[in-house]
Amino acid sequence: MIETRQTARTIAITSGKGGVGKSCITVNLGCELGRTGKRVLIIDADLGLANLDILLNLRPKGTLHDVLHDKCKLADVLLDGPPGVTVLPAGSGIAEHTRLSGDLRLRLPEIVGGILPEFDYVLFDTGAGIAEVVLYATALAQEVLLVATPEPTSFADAYAMMKVMALQQGRERFGLVVNQVHKGQDGREIAHNLQQIADRFLPGQVAHRVGLEFVGEIPADSAMERSVRARTPVVLHEPESAAAGALRALARVVSMQPPRLRGLRVVPERASPIAAAT
Repeated sequence: MIETRQTARTIAITSGKGGVGKSCITVNLGCELGRTGKRVLIIDADLGLANLDILLNLRPKGTLHDVLHDKCKLADVLLDGPPGVTVLPAGSGIAEHTRLSGDLRLRLPEIVGGILPEFDYVLFDTGAGIAEVVLYATALAQEVLLVATPEPTSFADAYAMMKVMALQQGRERFGLVVNQVHKGQDGREIAHNLQQIADRFLPGQVAHRVGLEFVGEIPADSAMERSVRARTPVVLHEPESAAAGALRALARVVSMQPPRLRGLRVVPERASPIAAAT
């Protein structure tokens, strides 16, 4: 187990399906938390297909991959993002990081754990789906924020993520953000329906109740697409847009929630073959 003065609130932002806007939500949430004076570290934990540097128009001199392989020090690759935000970039197209290697399992908690006391929030922008490396990244965070869209496939994949993390990591609670919500759709209703499915099917597989908390919804808004093209978070690029307003509301909800625990998370080996943070 890592012995550190762990102070940061750690949140994994993940999804069962790609293309739901998870990384955009992560960078905008980080920006808004930073704007309120919080010290935020965003870790690009999509280790095989990283893109946070692109979304924030940053130019990494090195990546997490280089730190893991002792090619450079962590301080050399950390990037200054928007006010209050620091970014730990990862590499893209690195096949070895699409799998969970022994080096990654051991070194990542050590690297992250050493800098936790410097931040109020650490946001893990993970990959999508239930690949082992994705589950490993989520396992390091005390809290999980699921991102889904109203599409049936995204809804089904969000349930799959809940189920796997409840079984493997012993998780009892998840937050849910519904993105790309069109007029006439209701994110809170989607969360309610997902909770009903969990209550119906999970009790026979998980010994505890799995709770889902609706954290917010982001409307479908062309401002998001424009901000991605501009490589600037929408809360900075078009602060008066509907999407930006919803993201500010999301950050307020997250900041007002009492953190369950801080620091990295230790997953009992009996609950998960991942053995994260141990």
